[in-house]
Amino acid sequence: MSELLSAAGVVPKLEFAFAVRIALLPALWPQEMPRGGKRVFVGIESGVFEGPNIKGTVISGSGGDYADARKDGVIDFDARYMLREDDGTLIYLQNRGFRWATEDAMARMKAQQPVDASEYYMRVSPKFEVEAGKHDWLNKYVFVGIGDKVPRGNVIRYFKVL
Repeated sequence: MSELLSAAGVVPKLEFAFAVRIALLPALWPQEMPRGGKRVFVGIESGVFEGPNIKGTVISGSGGDYADARKDGVIDFDARYMLREDDGTLIYLQNRGFRWATEDAMARMKAQQPVDASEYYMRVSPKFEVEAGKHDWLNKYVFVGIGDKVPRGNVIRYFKVL
């Protein structure tokens, strides 16, 4: 295996890009889906983001997460919303990812109680779209996000894959 890894020539590294803190609206839980699980919508109430070269707000009402609450207990994210950088630049963000934990930890998160990050897995693969200019680096890298579930929201830290 080490021969295969060294043959690649590049070992990925991560560089912190920014973190976003979002406040979420109460979840809307429709009836069960035909294949099992539930489609859940959670709207974006507000938020902020900041990193070494970027800072701004999450645009209230600009979207939300259409998650699949699967029968196996995994939350399968598909979140889409807009960010506004302090210089006025609009940034479209789509997160795909997963959150899972023990039944107890998931129940506490659903009840808006604090749960230590060591008790669950929450990772996302984001895609950004932004016009050409100062922040178009977001269009040119692959990113990964590590999420923290906090009462009434999430904090997600994004890292560029170099």
